[in-house]
Amino acid sequence: MGAINYTGKVLKNLFSKPSTKRYPEEPIKFTDRTRGHIENDMDKCVLCGVCQMRCPTGAIKVSKSEGTWAISPFSCIQCSACVDGCPKKCLSMEHEYQEPGNEKITKVFDLTEAQKERLAEQARIAAEKAAAAKAALAAKKAAEENGQNT
Repeated sequence: MGAINYTGKVLKNLFSKPSTKRYPEEPIKFTDRTRGHIENDMDKCVLCGVCQMRCPTGAIKVSKSEGTWAISPFSCIQCSACVDGCPKKCLSMEHEYQEPGNEKITKVFDLTEAQKERLAEQARIAAEKAAAAKAALAAKKAAEENGQNT
């Protein structure tokens, strides 16, 4: 009895069209919900490190001092937590899969020169504000001391 059922299935599979896609002849069409790999637009990135804190596997490493953002694709589980948490929306989940390779790599993204200049300008402005606040506090303290002495 089993041989008859088996023969029926074999004949059905021989004369019906395949249930899977014929990959080399028909390219894969990715849907909008496909989670492929993470890309970073370094022109928008401020290296805040929120993505590194949100990554459950620790695949993302941010170094503000070196001006680099790195991801280990083999450690990434494509959960999209980093993309959702990015305050500058510089991270995106691409719809294509990572190219296969035979060794583990870490993709490192460096800041552009324009971005480095912008961050240096922001740091200079912050330092000026801190110095002005410190000077104002010192002046206030000196005024209080002069008021107590008289």
